[in-house]
Amino acid sequence: MLAGVVATVLASVTVPGAIPGLPDAGALTRLGLPAVRAVAEGAAALTVGFLLFAAFLAPPERNGYVDVAGYAALRSATWVAVVWAVGSALLVPLTVADAVGRPVGEVLDLGVLAKAVPNLNQAEGWLLTAGLAVLVAVGCRLALSWGWTVVLLAVAVGGVLPLAATGHSSAGGSHDVATNSMLYHLVAASLWVGGLAALLAHGRRTGPHLGLVVRRFSRLALVCWVAMAASGVVNALVRTPLGELLTSDYGRLALAKVAALLALGVIGYWQRERSVRAVVSSGDRSSLVRLGTGEVLLMLGTIGLAAALARTPPTSGEARELSITAALLGYDLEGPPTLLRVLLGWRFDLVYGTAALVAAVLYLLGVRRLRRRGDRWPLGRTIAWLLGWAVVLVATSSGIGRYAPAMFSMHMVSHMMLSMLAPALLVLGGALTLALRALPVAGGGPPGPREWLLALVRSPLARVLTHPVVALVLFVGSFYGLYFSGLFEAALADHWAHLAMNAHFLLVGYIFYWPVIGVDPAPRRLPPLGRLAMVFASLPFHAFFGIILMSSQTVIAGDFYRLLAQGLPWAPNLLADQRLGGGLAWASGELPLLVVLIALLIQWASADERAGRRSDRRAEADGDADLAAYNEMLRRLAERAKPRA
Repeated sequence: MLAGVVATVLASVTVPGAIPGLPDAGALTRLGLPAVRAVAEGAAALTVGFLLFAAFLAPPERNGYVDVAGYAALRSATWVAVVWAVGSALLVPLTVADAVGRPVGEVLDLGVLAKAVPNLNQAEGWLLTAGLAVLVAVGCRLALSWGWTVVLLAVAVGGVLPLAATGHSSAGGSHDVATNSMLYHLVAASLWVGGLAALLAHGRRTGPHLGLVVRRFSRLALVCWVAMAASGVVNALVRTPLGELLTSDYGRLALAKVAALLALGVIGYWQRERSVRAVVSSGDRSSLVRLGTGEVLLMLGTIGLAAALARTPPTSGEARELSITAALLGYDLEGPPTLLRVLLGWRFDLVYGTAALVAAVLYLLGVRRLRRRGDRWPLGRTIAWLLGWAVVLVATSSGIGRYAPAMFSMHMVSHMMLSMLAPALLVLGGALTLALRALPVAGGGPPGPREWLLALVRSPLARVLTHPVVALVLFVGSFYGLYFSGLFEAALADHWAHLAMNAHFLLVGYIFYWPVIGVDPAPRRLPPLGRLAMVFASLPFHAFFGIILMSSQTVIAGDFYRLLAQGLPWAPNLLADQRLGGGLAWASGELPLLVVLIALLIQWASADERAGRRSDRRAEADGDADLAAYNEMLRRLAERAKPRA
């Protein structure tokens, strides 16, 4: 409610009223839209927070069901998810009314909405969010096991993501950077705001394990604050020139939001220094509740600021004329992809580039922890992990990633790197094994990150996905399903769809290679011949896909590429470029196959060597009893074979 009040007041000041000569949607739409949006976003954050509490902050029972605290969090999540769903549903007609400049009462017609919503990304986003919120509400009402709380948390976070794909961040120049930064911002804000609210509700109920819950959330809150601050600054600088931060409504609201984040950081530091220590050491809940309540109120006010910021017209710096290339991709391309531009023309991907750097650092920290306690970790695994993420970084942030949205051939290079080469290297890194060895064991206490990883590996979902037939169908079928069904053409126009495609490439590749050459414990262990057969079974389908592209007479996603070519004087022949991409897809299957064969040979040789060492140790322990028994058997057979006199 506080967020809605703040958003309404600020919108009434910053959002202009009716402009002469243009249709007016009315005061109800002009002021109601930011208020309802703030309430919906606040309810979304609370839903995510309560599910976070049930999934990872409150320890479940030993039988796999949520405990009393987790059950209470699920019930709370049910009701706030209902508010989230209702608010998101109301935002659909409000968004349509605002876009067409008609009072909201005039667009409350299924026929009008059916025609308008598909043409408005924001309305489509809110409709999708409303559907996911309903799904979460129903799931929270029915779920009792810990595993389902994790699934519902993932769905709730997914419901927050469409907000980043609409509004100011999804349009204009550098919208790729703006959208990526907004993804971090919204997810971090939801986890922080909602998680703190769930923690305070738990403290007021005097729930169990409060010290453990506070310690876990304190670490998460610090990460969320850093992510929110960094992503907020990046997004503000993309949307507002430095010279207009103090002279425009948009810039002043952005500065007010930064000030609120700084205040939240100070309060969070006080929480860590005073309240958290008091709860952990003596169980004192009073200071945590007092200071945390003020922090939640400030957070909700910040959400109101964000809602008003989303309704504030862009600054004059955003109104500059954009080229077709910048409007579609978010940036301009200076010329054709020469070798120098591919190698040096980097545009850092905030999602996958950051993920690559963070994954590399966390892995090295795990290796350092093992070495400090005297354990060894194979150097080859470290090299494989770092090379795998280096491939991801190059595929998404170098000139390859820069030109991939504009050229089918460069997209196919990126696709092959992300789906075939990077996953093969990553599974050889054995990150799961490293984590299981580096993370502390919970013992008889509440389960922690190590136990969560084990639960993931042993989950029914993991067993289904790593089944050879399922993994093969996902790996091979995604080539045909994406490019020959129209999904690829539909995804090219939206930056978030590029992110989803890259995530899909990485995940299906990892699922395929995990049971084949992975060194981590897998739900299904295939025999050596089964592993090799699984790889060779994929080759004909992969080669046939490349042949289809090389022989096709129709350009895939031709409308998008032809529109983009209007802003590219050097645009290639589309059909020739597609055939080049098909040839690259056909030829690129050789390198991953070589990596797989080398890995399998090394693994088989290592297994034989380990078996030989075990046999030697057993022989030393029992005086080579097996060999002695074998020799005795041969001696007796020889005696029986001697001719009798």
